[in-house]
Amino acid sequence: MKETTHTHASSAPVTVAAMLEQGQQQFEAAQIYFGHGTTSAWDEAVYLLSYVLDLPPGADRSLLSQAVTEQQQADIQALYQRRVTERIPAPYLTGTAWFCGLPFAVDKRVIIPRSPVAELIFNGFQPWCEAEPAKVLDLCTGSGCIGIACAYAFEEAHVVLSDICSEALAVAATNIAQHELGNRVRALQSDLFDGLSGQRFDLIVSNPPYVDAQDLAEMPDEYHHEPELALASGRDGLNFTRRLLREAEQYLSEEGVLVVEVGNSWLALERAFPNVPFVWLEFTEGDAGVFVLSRNELLEHRESFT
Repeated sequence: MKETTHTHASSAPVTVAAMLEQGQQQFEAAQIYFGHGTTSAWDEAVYLLSYVLDLPPGADRSLLSQAVTEQQQADIQALYQRRVTERIPAPYLTGTAWFCGLPFAVDKRVIIPRSPVAELIFNGFQPWCEAEPAKVLDLCTGSGCIGIACAYAFEEAHVVLSDICSEALAVAATNIAQHELGNRVRALQSDLFDGLSGQRFDLIVSNPPYVDAQDLAEMPDEYHHEPELALASGRDGLNFTRRLLREAEQYLSEEGVLVVEVGNSWLALERAFPNVPFVWLEFTEGDAGVFVLSRNELLEHRESFT
């Protein structure tokens, strides 16, 4: 629903538009941080109101004039209040996040899906994957959103969701079941590649912890509701990425491709490995910090990673 200007008489029913305006005003006044699925106070209000009213994503503007019952008003205001006072990200309040147009169960055991890798999934990882991958690994999977979205994109692929955290894997298992993909997608506990011995994948996608110490200390309050294990990666944000680069080639097929998100740590990565030909991807929304390397490139620069 798009932002609108709406007024109503005191005796008239309270409408969806009026509740959205209330939320927008509260969020703007409180200067909450957006970055967990929305980019504005209006969109944040739409997200929370839609949950209470059970409205689908992208609901029609005609619903703006729909009346809201007193109980619904109370429920919506309760969510608005928690969003403002506790700074809890909206998807934790609703228990659902959207990624690649798909709903995923989330709670504080996993970070909230927001990776720009979604655009690559929509595009079938072209031109990096010349053929559809038969085996895909979502490394550091969290909620499982990337791997499950890959299973939708590649309908014949078998997908492994791996994570060191058993609590995160429980959420991922819930999402596998919710999407009825148990025949092609499985969750597996592993400290990076330690639990994947002997397996090879055509595509490895990873959104590992990559937040450096300074960024971790300066993050908005909203991010401190997320598990630090899934965010922090040492002084320069590269603790996990260094290991990943060192070991990944052993788990890729001959024409395999590695796609990794490192966010703001991309510059530190370039400085740490100046001779490695990282391909930094561009996204339509302006996101950055995702690189691609082939197995052959990993092999060629193996000595750089040891």
